[in-house]
Amino acid sequence: MYKVFINEKRLILSSKPQDSPKTLNYDGSHSFDFAIDLLENTASQGLNIYHSDVEELWKDFKNYFKNIEAAGGVVINPDHKTLFIHRLGKWDLPKGKIEKGESKEVAAVREVEEECGIFNLELRDFINSTYHIYTERDGKKILKTTYWFEMFYSGNETPTPQIEEGINEVGWKDEAEIESQILPSTFQNIKLILNDLKNKKPQ
Repeated sequence: MYKVFINEKRLILSSKPQDSPKTLNYDGSHSFDFAIDLLENTASQGLNIYHSDVEELWKDFKNYFKNIEAAGGVVINPDHKTLFIHRLGKWDLPKGKIEKGESKEVAAVREVEEECGIFNLELRDFINSTYHIYTERDGKKILKTTYWFEMFYSGNETPTPQIEEGINEVGWKDEAEIESQILPSTFQNIKLILNDLKNKKPQ
């Protein structure tokens, strides 16, 4: 199963019908046209497209868009706080596009360093990938895949925002602050990745 967000609305691609405001049996690329129109231009909050071979469906879906890959990090410090950035009125995790010839891991660390001004990060496990669709100025639809990695930071540098990238604040947040400040003002994909990391950790 794949979860893709369009305007913060969830498009689920699956092998069987899922619990969603609307379901659609895949029958070609016009299913994707319908999905985009529905989620961009109506009040509908979600759609499920299903097909017996979900990997074939996913392959067709990816080929329908221009694809961009990015990488980012969920950085934890010794106080068990998580590093967040604030940009354009939303809390987010540091991330950015993977440069040509760069591995996902190297890109993830580089982006955290650039956006948050801290270095000597310890790269840990891959968490998961997230997907969202946006529209470029020329009207072209982009499917952006972001690869997320857990990182640990034991240094004492004070994080500083990369102002030229529109980041106005960087800060460490504990669980209570994540619940009260971050989750009400972040993206659905960020909620997914935080939940994935939480579920991967031993209870």
